[in-house]
Amino acid sequence: MSASPVTLMVARRVADGRYQDLMAWLREGEQLATDFPGYLGSGVLAPPPGDNEFQIIFRFVDEQTLHAWEHSASRTAWLSRGSDLFAHPKEHRVSGIEGWFGTAGQRPPRWKQAVAIWLAFFPVSLIFNFLLGPLLGEISLLPRVLVSTACLTPLMVYLFIPLSTRLLANWLNSTPARRLPATPSTQHH
Repeated sequence: MSASPVTLMVARRVADGRYQDLMAWLREGEQLATDFPGYLGSGVLAPPPGDNEFQIIFRFVDEQTLHAWEHSASRTAWLSRGSDLFAHPKEHRVSGIEGWFGTAGQRPPRWKQAVAIWLAFFPVSLIFNFLLGPLLGEISLLPRVLVSTACLTPLMVYLFIPLSTRLLANWLNSTPARRLPATPSTQHH
């Protein structure tokens, strides 16, 4: 049985006047992670307007490689160097695509997750095929699919699916209106 990739999501609120320092510190942390076996990628999601909480994402091949990085001396030193740049850190880890949709118990229904992924994938895939289809049409199926998935997967994982889930956040997190139970009519004798 193969292990699923694991994503560590960290939320950091920037201290007043420390934005540039925080950004440099985040880039340093991403660079440190690239040296670790099992590292798949990382990214920083900027806060929406009016907020100062950044989401930092680190993705590793499995729980074991993430654990090795989390408990490394270089990460500990990096966290110490940045401790005055932020307040109230929050961390949680997720496996697979679950990380795009929040924490357990707060995720939207699977059908909404599927719609959000499809709404990201369809236009990007269409544009990719429109622009590169004529070039790739000359090669056989296996290399054509290999090239297209190698190009599209990182774009989807790091850019378009997170963008889709942000744009659709209100809909993804909405709950259907509940009907009040019907009240029996008062009977007069």
